[in-house]
Amino acid sequence: MQEVSDDPVIIYVGRARCCVSSCAGRILLQIVRCLLHIGGEGKTQNERSGSMKERIEIIEGDITDQEVDAIVNAANTSLLGGGGVDGAIHRAAGPELLKETRKIGGCPTGEARVSKGYRLPARWVIHTVGPVWAGGHKNEENLLANCYKNSLRAAVEHGVKTIAFPSISTGVYRFPLERATEIALTETKKFIEINENPDKVVFVCFGEKALNTYREVFERI
Repeated sequence: MQEVSDDPVIIYVGRARCCVSSCAGRILLQIVRCLLHIGGEGKTQNERSGSMKERIEIIEGDITDQEVDAIVNAANTSLLGGGGVDGAIHRAAGPELLKETRKIGGCPTGEARVSKGYRLPARWVIHTVGPVWAGGHKNEENLLANCYKNSLRAAVEHGVKTIAFPSISTGVYRFPLERATEIALTETKKFIEINENPDKVVFVCFGEKALNTYREVFERI
């Protein structure tokens, strides 16, 4: 039978330097790994809810002014600019943005593409295409949910710590504001519950009606 070595090993706990047997060291490492894996599971619902509220902010303002790592553009499928938020972002970013988005080659509804922010305070623009409301009969809710999920995934892939969203599809695309808000906040909450980043998600509302709707929905999700 092969003899198992039990030579001493060094383990650091914080700044403390501990010398233990290799067998004990392996046991301690397994314990630490288990604790890291289940660390979040021991939190109460109130603690998780408090964490979510700290990481989500709702404001009224201009998304092009936000000093965050990335802003989300409610784009059209061409990515060549348009009206509303899309046009405002293109104007604020400058003509370099259009040059880049021409090379990207469009974006299907529900997906996301990333460009530089150019003259914007934000380093990145995450372009996502929301669905046009057609009475809820053309998978609009799932497509809108995908806009938020794919934008947040793109943010993580680009190392984004702070991100700002507009209210996607609630303008000329006519998606009902309250239902769109429920989808936006629910998908964001689910994402940040299992991801460390982004640290902060800001919803930038245009007008008092949108602001109040976001705040009311936020309190009940």
